[in-house]
Amino acid sequence: MTSDVNDMNARIIEEFRGNAGNVGGPFEGRNMLLLHNIGAKSGAERINPLVYQALDRNFAIFASKGGAPTNPAWYYNLVAHPDITIEVGTETLDVRARVAAAEERDQIWTRQKEEVPTFADYEVATSRVIPVVVLERR
Repeated sequence: MTSDVNDMNARIIEEFRGNAGNVGGPFEGRNMLLLHNIGAKSGAERINPLVYQALDRNFAIFASKGGAPTNPAWYYNLVAHPDITIEVGTETLDVRARVAAAEERDQIWTRQKEEVPTFADYEVATSRVIPVVVLERR
């Protein structure tokens, strides 16, 4: 399964870079970014395509993992190494990641569920509180 996810992510990354940040399929019309992160244990660079919510000059991403019972690996990578880069459209930006606390998290998460109802399905599928990570420009 990990190989399938890696193959799918590689295709999305290629399409993202070939189309100035736009991708089709299930992500057509969605705000997408490429999250460059450093493995918490391995120290290896990883790139994850993710849906984001614009927050003025910053960005929110969601550790939903499709409603799985655990957080995605990139979440732990950001907690360990918060200073990273992202690709948005044709730009590469330096950002610092931080996990949104209660009230801020709830506000961002509620808006995300309204804008992209699939995220509400993820919430129903898991017993954990899905973390919201804010990426602040540096």
